[in-house]
Amino acid sequence: MPGHPTPSQTVGPFFSLGVSWIDADELVDPGRSGAVVLLGRVLDGSGAPVPDALVEIFQASPTGRFDPNAEERWSGFGRCLSDDDGTYRFVTVKPGALGAHSAPHIDVSVFARGLLQRVVTRCYFPDEPDANRADAVLRAIDDPAVRGSLVAVPDGEGLRFDIRLQGAGETAFFAW
Repeated sequence: MPGHPTPSQTVGPFFSLGVSWIDADELVDPGRSGAVVLLGRVLDGSGAPVPDALVEIFQASPTGRFDPNAEERWSGFGRCLSDDDGTYRFVTVKPGALGAHSAPHIDVSVFARGLLQRVVTRCYFPDEPDANRADAVLRAIDDPAVRGSLVAVPDGEGLRFDIRLQGAGETAFFAW
């Protein structure tokens, strides 16, 4: 009947077919000075890998700007599909701080089957303890474990930022 909403549905098992053409996981050349690898796994509530999640990142430039014209060829945007093990990987640079109350961070969105809407979080840098303590978003989170879910950890290849979609150890997500 016209005018009535249809029932909500999950994205379903064909989610990855619509985005498999996307390949934007290198925001900078891996050989660039200051290049950093950001990698992790997308996990479901039971800790199982999510093999076809779409992870998007958006970040400021190293000077703390979002203007694509501010620095040569800088868009600040990346997109990557997770593999069979739930692993995603980006090559980027550390963003600059956006102000006195904002530590360097990368905005992260995850789209996956079973989600009706994307989930949005942030990835902060472990080598910025003073800036992280001053960050308004991190300060607003009382639980140290929840706050810790937003800080990447050093890994042999770069920085690891695992994303747990729900359950014990769930990553902190933000309303948008």
